[in-house]
Amino acid sequence: MRLVVARCSARYTGRLTAHLPLATRLLVVKSDGSVLLHSDGGSYKPLNWMSPPCSLAVSEPDGEATGRGVTEVWTVQHQKSDDRLEIDLHEVHHDSAHDLGIDPGLVKDGVEAHLQELLAAQIELLGAGHTLVRREYMTAIGPVDILAKDADGGTVAVEIKRRGDIDGVEQLTRYLDLLNRDPLLTPVRGIFAAQEIKPQARVLATDRGIGCLLLDYDAMRGVDDPESRLF
Repeated sequence: MRLVVARCSARYTGRLTAHLPLATRLLVVKSDGSVLLHSDGGSYKPLNWMSPPCSLAVSEPDGEATGRGVTEVWTVQHQKSDDRLEIDLHEVHHDSAHDLGIDPGLVKDGVEAHLQELLAAQIELLGAGHTLVRREYMTAIGPVDILAKDADGGTVAVEIKRRGDIDGVEQLTRYLDLLNRDPLLTPVRGIFAAQEIKPQARVLATDRGIGCLLLDYDAMRGVDDPESRLF
């Protein structure tokens, strides 16, 4: 992982257009290729980012940019779309690289672990004809919650959350990118399953061809009584 603290501005073009004016920010370049820009606020969310697969090219500024004080230009190009993030660095305060090794992945809490167990036992909730391959299918970047086969024999990777947000979609995207490199599994389709899925996460998942599945925890546990419902 590379960490850079610098005065910079940024432009994002593609599915949307966005601009970050000149300010001091933290730039994070991860080993999976993702690039994120953070401010010293806004909790854990970056101001802008590019998700893998993408490539980072560093170049010298042209005459006009040099006149504005730009010392280096980063161009982050997505490999499967026209999305591009261009970062103009004016002054670098810190630049370091760190080898974090292989992360074991997020340890599920009791509800997420139980949701995984229940969905594995009720795999037909993914759709008629689905069969379970295994739970906690290990990859080089962590375990996929559930690996299954659909009625046509296609591979399905499922990521399970209590509350589904953008980070969960990004996590599943990384798994899918890795799994689709395996000739014995590809093509692999993704399903993002959660008790609640945030609107932004649903939009991102749909844009990436990932299906969304809402999980009714009580119904899956058999404690939901349809006869007692008002609606």
